[in-house]
Amino acid sequence: MARATETEQLFDGLSAFNRKLRAFFDAVVRERGLTLTRTRALFALARRGPLTQKELAEELEIETPTLVRVLDGMEKQDLIQRREDEADRRAKRIDMTSTGRAAYEDVYALARDIRQQIAEDI
Repeated sequence: MARATETEQLFDGLSAFNRKLRAFFDAVVRERGLTLTRTRALFALARRGPLTQKELAEELEIETPTLVRVLDGMEKQDLIQRREDEADRRAKRIDMTSTGRAAYEDVYALARDIRQQIAEDI
């Protein structure tokens, strides 16, 4: 078997690093009662504002039925609220609650600190 090229090694290393970083971040946010997917949803809502369920599913690159389960859990935690979309009453628009905004601020600061630590080590 041929040795991997430097480019292959680089991309394999980046892929492994990304998996480890996601697993680490997921473990850290779990201590705060969140999951990586719920955290990603909060980040998307903070960045783009209220979104329909379809838009949020596309943003997170997950299927709509999976997102519904995620949103059910987030609603139970009072992180989000679902409202009828004024333009399309069949659609639901998702927005953060004040509790969700506080959770976002907390995990955003955490993510910023992790990024800074990693950047310092590079």
